[in-house]
Amino acid sequence: MQPIGKYIVITDIDEEVKTSSGLLLSGKDTDGFRYKKAVVVKPGSDVDVIKEGDEIHYDKSRSFKMMINDVQYSIIQERDVVVVL
Repeated sequence: MQPIGKYIVITDIDEEVKTSSGLLLSGKDTDGFRYKKAVVVKPGSDVDVIKEGDEIHYDKSRSFKMMINDVQYSIIQERDVVVVL
């Protein structure tokens, strides 16, 4: 699998978020958040900064899902990455 151009193939990370009051929010509770954490599976041919295996935060409203070899991945563009961890 090789994404073309500025596209990036990722898998989402379900994480628990702790509020300032100590309340733990599950992955389902965080669905209202705009940004989501993921791991880069394969960067596109024109992506320079982001590498395979990087953990990122991205704008989840700009992603779409795709089944590749019976595995569900999210596809985003490089411009939708907000933070590389």
